[in-house]
Amino acid sequence: MNWLLLSRHVGLLGMLVGGAMMFSLPWAFPVFGQTEEFESQGFYGILGAMACSLAVGGVLYNLGRIEKGTLLRKEALAIVGLGWMLAGVLGSLPYLFSGTMRADGIAMSIPDALFESISGFTTTGASVLTQLEAPTSTSENLTKLVPRCVLFWRSFTHWLGGMGIIVLFVAILGQLGAGGKLLMRREVPGPITETVRPRVRDTAIVMWVIYMVISVALAAILMVEGLSLYDALCHSFGTMATGGFSTYNASVGHFQNPIVEITIIVFMVAAGTNFSLNYLVINRDDRRKKRTLLQRIRPLIADPEFRLYLGILAVTTLVLSGNLLWRQHVDSIASALRHGSFIAVSIMTTTGFGTEDFTEWGEFAKGLIFLLMFVGGSAGSTGGGIKVVRFLLFAKIIRLEIERAFRPNVVRPLRISGVNLDSSLKQEVLIYFGFIGVVFVFSWILLMAIEPSTQWADSTEHTEAEMIIDCASAVASSLNNIGPGLGVLGPHDNYSNFAPQSKLLLALLMLLGRLELFAILVLFVPSFWRSQ
Repeated sequence: MNWLLLSRHVGLLGMLVGGAMMFSLPWAFPVFGQTEEFESQGFYGILGAMACSLAVGGVLYNLGRIEKGTLLRKEALAIVGLGWMLAGVLGSLPYLFSGTMRADGIAMSIPDALFESISGFTTTGASVLTQLEAPTSTSENLTKLVPRCVLFWRSFTHWLGGMGIIVLFVAILGQLGAGGKLLMRREVPGPITETVRPRVRDTAIVMWVIYMVISVALAAILMVEGLSLYDALCHSFGTMATGGFSTYNASVGHFQNPIVEITIIVFMVAAGTNFSLNYLVINRDDRRKKRTLLQRIRPLIADPEFRLYLGILAVTTLVLSGNLLWRQHVDSIASALRHGSFIAVSIMTTTGFGTEDFTEWGEFAKGLIFLLMFVGGSAGSTGGGIKVVRFLLFAKIIRLEIERAFRPNVVRPLRISGVNLDSSLKQEVLIYFGFIGVVFVFSWILLMAIEPSTQWADSTEHTEAEMIIDCASAVASSLNNIGPGLGVLGPHDNYSNFAPQSKLLLALLMLLGRLELFAILVLFVPSFWRSQ
């Protein structure tokens, strides 16, 4: 392991996180944040966190600044894993330095702040903040209990982590050679990675430009639909990053605006789509002067993962909507489709925004939502979960194995879109499914071992069976970067009552899910750190 090279790059990442905090500072002022007075507590808290982050990053960078070695696989894995951990630690400082309250009179502890920060960067959207605002003189006027600049940072961590802090790092730095490809390979989710440019830095820049353009477009549309600049930006960050942090307790349901909900649904679907496909649709480098709409969307239509992605969304929307009508939770087909589609898209894309409390929709709906948590978005998207393409490949693998049972001499390659895939991909997909299952079960048992004496000891409303389901949903939600869960973790509840040990465990699961296990797990293997 080249420790000096590792220190230099991790230090640069630390300074990148510290520099990003400056975008939150203006929102402490009345002219920017639409507040009645200057939010000094939040402003100076973020300023102190920014100075600390730049100092830590600067020290690490200077320790290895003279190192000119080559970035190899080990160093790339270590930079990704340690870089994300450092981002989580530094990102927690604004909550701690500003004295942000988890609840009335209860300041955030270190585990609380780490949980909130890692939840933000990994685009999970799980929170320990019990109240973001409270009524003032009338029920329609709300005052922020958390400084607006801190809430902005909370949403901004979504946006940074959505496309990936490592991808941004590669786009800005650029002088990494083959090491840049190794870094992006470990951060961009999915078993199949595609590039849109021959050079990895150009690909990183293109991805971030598309990401920024779509985010700005969404914010502009939300402002036209009545949201303030502040709310439009924060909800744009949460939507495009498939994160789910909102500036209101009731999430998107606060606005009570079907047009806003439809807009967010459309952009959540776009965020859960492979960004390489988004690039092909909007590519202006096409030498043909004119392309019809059909020609533009042909890459989407031809992609089997995208078709399956839309198919799952359509089926689950219809099933959830039918369930709402059957159980008479709504009084019209339009309302059923409105709420069913929003929750289906929000959960499958791992965004986690809420409009209604789906924990009241009945056991069948909760079971379907729980299963949907594991699916996730497309490979190469900002969505979490196992990814649609893995389910597509898994189905193909099962079909090939069934055929082998009665035709053992027939050898068929694993194919997708008419292309033969590397034989190692079959093993990779099967290992990933198995590993996710092992991590889920082990973490579920561990969480239940921690929690009975804390979360449910004084509760008369939850049975042991409900505790088991709540712990399972907490693990599934964290591992798949969803945010809300079932039971005590519904869309209008949070993780504040979990024990500090549980919060740290769930934060680790968020990192494992975001980086697809191996970039974090290798950090705990002693031989990984030994010299060749």
